[in-house]
Amino acid sequence: MQKSLNITFRHMPPSDAVEERAREMFARLERVHPEILGCHVTIDTPEGHQTKGAPFVIKIEIEMPGRAVHVDGSRSRHPQDANAYNALHHAFDTARRLLDEQSQRRQALTHRSPD
Repeated sequence: MQKSLNITFRHMPPSDAVEERAREMFARLERVHPEILGCHVTIDTPEGHQTKGAPFVIKIEIEMPGRAVHVDGSRSRHPQDANAYNALHHAFDTARRLLDEQSQRRQALTHRSPD
């Protein structure tokens, strides 16, 4: 089932290549976590990024049944995030880690043995 994915570019012109990479990464995440209902990815640069080498900021909001997962790339400390592809990679890795942790917690609660 095709899930809703919205991609927004801020302070920069849209890039087909960056958008395609975000779609590929979302598709991989969706295969591991099919319960995802939708996702919004914001790709942002501080103004003046092109001349100062400031990192890209990727924010991801994932809709799940009964909950949401938020990744805020503005807290990233990766110097490689000056490259949009690396910033996307780090943000989607964080999203996957958060989703994996939530799934493990839910399974632990579901499979807890009675005392």
